[in-house]
Amino acid sequence: MITRIAELAAGYDRSGAFPAESLRIVHAAGLLTATVGERYGGRGAGVAETARILHTLGEGDPSVALITAMTLATHARQAAQPHWPDEVYARVLKESEQRPVLVNHARVEPELGSPARGGLPATLARRTADGWSLSGRKRFVTGAEGLDWFLVWATTDGPDPRVGTFLVPGGTPGIEIADRWDQLGLRASGSHDVAFRDVQIPYENVIGLGPHGPGAEQDNRAGASLHLPLAALYLGVARAAQSFFRTFAHARVPANLGHPVARTERFRRTAGEIEVLLATAEQLVFDGAARVDAGDTSYSPEQALGARVLADRHAVRAVELAVRLLGNPGLARGNPLERHFRGIQCAPVHAPQEDISLLAIGTKALNP
Repeated sequence: MITRIAELAAGYDRSGAFPAESLRIVHAAGLLTATVGERYGGRGAGVAETARILHTLGEGDPSVALITAMTLATHARQAAQPHWPDEVYARVLKESEQRPVLVNHARVEPELGSPARGGLPATLARRTADGWSLSGRKRFVTGAEGLDWFLVWATTDGPDPRVGTFLVPGGTPGIEIADRWDQLGLRASGSHDVAFRDVQIPYENVIGLGPHGPGAEQDNRAGASLHLPLAALYLGVARAAQSFFRTFAHARVPANLGHPVARTERFRRTAGEIEVLLATAEQLVFDGAARVDAGDTSYSPEQALGARVLADRHAVRAVELAVRLLGNPGLARGNPLERHFRGIQCAPVHAPQEDISLLAIGTKALNP
């Protein structure tokens, strides 16, 4: 499975096309529904197993891994605390038996930025005779072209506005790709801007509707089950870079040496540093995930955030070391290491960003 996904990754990265074939492979392996709760007949994969899945997929194609991560997180939240309308979620599960069914939140807005920094969404949900009419624009909606469900964070109209997540089926009239994703890394993730123009949905297609409150602290403290798997995803990218570094070191035989550069002290020392960086980060992430699954109350949300911060730092540093040692070949387009270098740059900008995480950790550390 992962070999084929890795083979397809370079082509999808070059074109920026939606990685449909790779996601069909993920679906066929049963990974897109791994976190469906046991109460729904699923296997109920926990945080540790989710982290392992995303680590493996991240090594093959991080764009595919990120699209998968969003759907896995949705099923995991439903398993932990059912909140979807029963009929709607039953439809998702039924369709998932036959094909990949992709779900993701649409929360970030051009003016608002990341919801983790607080604020009220400008996207408006207006009551109609039959349900809701949604209008607004969202940014960075991963997998937008292939989503079966958009989970749109919006504010209701009226004198006493409420905030909720509106369940919008993909393909509903009024959904438009407004600005195409054209970033340095994870180019096939399809994290486009999406416009919703008077999109009509049934009245019951809303969850969590209530008064707006402080979102940043709630989002960060409740996110260990997402932070740790995402950290694992980017560590998978770094492992892919390490793999190419190893292959290059054994294949490169300069005429003046007469043997592979893998034998040189310089390459062996750097290989050691890369391994230490990645092995320690993986231990933090996977051990933390296991503690979350075990219900270890001594493992705090701040520890999960800290593991994410260090894992991202270590992954970025490990790939940088590999690129520096290879020199120009490491930055050659078409070279897998160049793609991994671009992909790993997405780790520190993926919400919650380091400053938000460190603020939460520091606030807890300074509490009396």
